[in-house]
Amino acid sequence: MGAARKDRRAELLGIAGRLFAERGFVATTVREIADAAGILSGSLYHHFDSKESMVDEILRGFLDRLRASYEQVLAERSDPRAALTALVTVSFESMDTDGDAIAIFQNEAAHLAQFERFGYLAEVAAELERCWLGVLERGQRDGVFRADLRVPLVYRFIRDTVWVAVRWYDPEGTLGAEEIAAQYLTILCQGIVAQR
Repeated sequence: MGAARKDRRAELLGIAGRLFAERGFVATTVREIADAAGILSGSLYHHFDSKESMVDEILRGFLDRLRASYEQVLAERSDPRAALTALVTVSFESMDTDGDAIAIFQNEAAHLAQFERFGYLAEVAAELERCWLGVLERGQRDGVFRADLRVPLVYRFIRDTVWVAVRWYDPEGTLGAEEIAAQYLTILCQGIVAQR
């Protein structure tokens, strides 16, 4: 595949991703994607055989990058608090590059998972969950995190509060991903009550 074709393909995926994130996968038509790209609907089929192929490529790319980031965190950080900090930070950083894919995953994973083609979504979600649970459980065993915490509940709290930020996070806003992650981690680890 030539460089120009790859660039055009990436551009079309970007347009589709934005529309899927804003309007929803089911509600977005191939015609709307083509119109936003300034091409005829039939021309889109020179690059992709369906909008399912487009959302599949968007989600696979995002999940592969996120998985690789998490694996790197776990390989480089044995201290549970450092690993937790890094997991939160790379999750927020992914919003800079994959905000639309994150929104699509949040909004559409349950719908898409009912189709065999997207069976990997549940598998990858479970794999990512195991990364977080492993860090939290190790932190409890090492005495870094409180022994009375229910790890699955803590994981769900962290997951939901981190990923819902994609709805309001602005990559070009005054606060960057690292600053938001740092503030979030301060609240998570130290609470919001003033220390006396």
